[in-house]
Amino acid sequence: MGKEVTKTQISRYRKAFNADPAAKVAQNAVSNAELTGLALSRELVQNMDFSFSTKLDDWDVTAQRRSGRCWLFATLNLFRVGAMKKMNLKKFEFSQAHIHFWDKFERANHFLEAIIDTSDRPVDDRTIHFLLGDPIGDGGQWNMAMNLIRKHGLVPKSAYPESHSSSNTRWMNAVLKDILRSSASELRSILDGGGSGKEARAHKESRMADIWRILCIHLGTPPNTFDWQWRDKDDEFHRKGTMTPQEFAAEFVEIDWEDYVCIVNDPRNEYYRTYTVDFLQNVAGGPSVIYLNVPSKEMKAITQKLLEDGTPVWMGCDVGKQMERKRGLWDAELFELEDLYGVGFGMDKADRLRFGQTMMTHAMLFTGVDVVDGEPRRWRVENSWGAKESGVKGYFTMNDSWYDEYMFEIAAPRDYLTEEMLAGLKADPVILPAWDPMGSLARDEAAGES
Repeated sequence: MGKEVTKTQISRYRKAFNADPAAKVAQNAVSNAELTGLALSRELVQNMDFSFSTKLDDWDVTAQRRSGRCWLFATLNLFRVGAMKKMNLKKFEFSQAHIHFWDKFERANHFLEAIIDTSDRPVDDRTIHFLLGDPIGDGGQWNMAMNLIRKHGLVPKSAYPESHSSSNTRWMNAVLKDILRSSASELRSILDGGGSGKEARAHKESRMADIWRILCIHLGTPPNTFDWQWRDKDDEFHRKGTMTPQEFAAEFVEIDWEDYVCIVNDPRNEYYRTYTVDFLQNVAGGPSVIYLNVPSKEMKAITQKLLEDGTPVWMGCDVGKQMERKRGLWDAELFELEDLYGVGFGMDKADRLRFGQTMMTHAMLFTGVDVVDGEPRRWRVENSWGAKESGVKGYFTMNDSWYDEYMFEIAAPRDYLTEEMLAGLKADPVILPAWDPMGSLARDEAAGES
């Protein structure tokens, strides 16, 4: 075959298609109905079971609504388990909007610092182009959430409730992207014109005041202190009085999150090594996002052990692949697309990462596992897309086949790591480029509940 598509070639394809009864049936079906309904495996749906040998959740799911705050919801959903037990509450949420405010503010500062730090490069440098592409998205990572909590603490949802813009971030983000790109242009003009770093940062500070103003208008001004009292599920009244966000986090977060490690499965790269992604950060001066790369089977074993020990597990995955949202199902072969089209799709997990067919797109919480003869066969997941039209009251079931193909990350205490893993933590991390797919969860992601 030459470079160009020829009439002879098209004629051959047309003739082969018209002579294939299966292709004609598929054409009639797909051109008149929703693809996912046609390709959904009836056998898998019919055989799917929603019971679990270990199930930790007895609470309602949360809803990130039209925002990409899944990583913050998953983190605070993990933290609220211990808080509910400590306060003897059936229902409780940390304020997702509060930590979201500080992420926007800190991330704006980090972005402008990155523009200053890269001022020796041409504006069309690939890294600068990447930074300008999404200067203030909603996405994020476990370590980024820890940076925010360490610096700004937490508050209950009643002390800083949702605003329209926290639940619907599109227009706020559009305004922030405009002013941040404008600020980047101004900073480069100062530095390219011979101005000093001191002059550039003085201008950055004036623009950060503008960012603060915009965020307060959209989200509300975050509290320095608040009054905390509650009545528990046994009708007993409790009063803590005036608290700061840092005091509240120290009092009611029961998990030793400073001891947690981010474990990933990235089959492109060497196992038992640490990795980071260039410019993957939200708090300037804070600890970097560090991943420890391990085989999927070992990441799975840690997940299972944590659940069996009574601790939910924060995780990151490629949520939209092989997913039936309304039923809340994942399986590696959920949609029989190869049979429907009569066409093979050939990549393994490593090549899907290399060629842009998969990446981390969503963070959630494992809250259960079904184990037979020591081996997991399905997993229970608490999503943050609300309880309506999304899973079984917001909970999803993941067959084990899906874990190996589309699961990428968990956060786990060091005590659950093997000696080989702990040894791998000691070396300096390999720095992946800013656009590497292992940084994708921190980019602008699809919203949850519509």
